[in-house]
Amino acid sequence: MDIQTEKIELAKRLLDTEDQNIINAVKSVFKNFDIENKWGDLPEKVVLDIEESLKQLDAGIGIPHDKAREIYTKWL
Repeated sequence: MDIQTEKIELAKRLLDTEDQNIINAVKSVFKNFDIENKWGDLPEKVVLDIEESLKQLDAGIGIPHDKAREIYTKWL
């Protein structure tokens, strides 16, 4: 079976289902796929550093943008 036929079959099955669990599972697959590829070809070290920085920001650790601009004005 070629890929176009497979996609059509999957689309038909998705359109025919009334099972919210299946719909949520499909959405989850796409969401996870998008997340895994959002960094493109960045080196793993860079991705890990960005993710750590985002966790710190979520935890309230960090300097707000406007405060950072004040501190580093001479370099901007």
